Amino acid sequence: MNWRSKMETTIHLSSIFLKMMGTLAMQKESLEGNKKIFSYNDLASNLVDWKKDDETSFLKTAPSQTLQQTLTNLDRALKDAFDKKQPNKEFPVFKKRGLGDSFKYPQGFKFRDNQIFLPKIGWVSYFNSREIEGTPKNVTVSRKGKHWFVSIQTEKEVSISRHPSGKAVGIDLGVSKFATLSDGTVIEPLNSFKETEGKLAKAQKDLARKVKFSNNWNKQIRKVQNLHIKIADTRKDFLHKKSNSITNENQVVVLEDLKVSNMSKSAKGTTESPGKNVNAKSGLNASLNILAAGHAVLACGNIKPVAA
Repeated sequence: MNWRSKMETTIHLSSIFLKMMGTLAMQKESLEGNKKIFSYNDLASNLVDWKKDDETSFLKTAPSQTLQQTLTNLDRALKDAFDKKQPNKEFPVFKKRGLGDSFKYPQGFKFRDNQIFLPKIGWVSYFNSREIEGTPKNVTVSRKGKHWFVSIQTEKEVSISRHPSGKAVGIDLGVSKFATLSDGTVIEPLNSFKETEGKLAKAQKDLARKVKFSNNWNKQIRKVQNLHIKIADTRKDFLHKKSNSITNENQVVVLEDLKVSNMSKSAKGTTESPGKNVNAKSGLNASLNILAAGHAVLACGNIKPVAA
């Protein structure tokens, strides 16, 4: 089981957000020199020396287990990248601060009331969305915009219950209509981007006028980021409610094998073979991209506003 709760404090652990970029650079350098990549044990043994080095002594401020967990994640990502059974896995890339900021505690955490104890940080208050069920196995702390969240993974034995409904339904996904069910139900789309399009365009224009990396620039970039988060959260809320309603009412759900990548290919074609219905296809692409982009985008800069 896994659920996330909102934390009411601000945590400053820049060393954890380093994500061991130095270790990834070492791995890339080793591969470019036709040498064997370093194993987890090789890298973990260097942690002690890195903490003693003046240039990387800041690593001492971070819990050792979170750094070790980051090395474990890197080791797994490298193995997956070279696993022929997982052709879609790619070589890991350097992480950018502000995108996917998170760190994981495999142990050492404790709970009391609406507080959680995190090693090297202490007791932190959080908004407990539900009671913890089962045995806590690990805790992941992540940042989303100006807020921090704690995700608690637990282990619990549950009985598999039979779905009370015997109905089956097919779903046809679309653009002008979000989805049409085989029983005739039509689900209208929720264009959360359109509702904040004007605010987002203005906010990004204001951002462009700021001096990069200045205090005002940092304040404005957080405003832009919060707008993106609002768009993504609104879309996720819509998707979760609709999917929950469908699965509660039907035992079997059938979806078409939709090739979105083919649908969103450019219609312009080439000079020798120009495409047809370019304007219509352009509108289709915009709708598809708007529906899909915010589901994964949580930071500024990845969704471009429509010019005002």
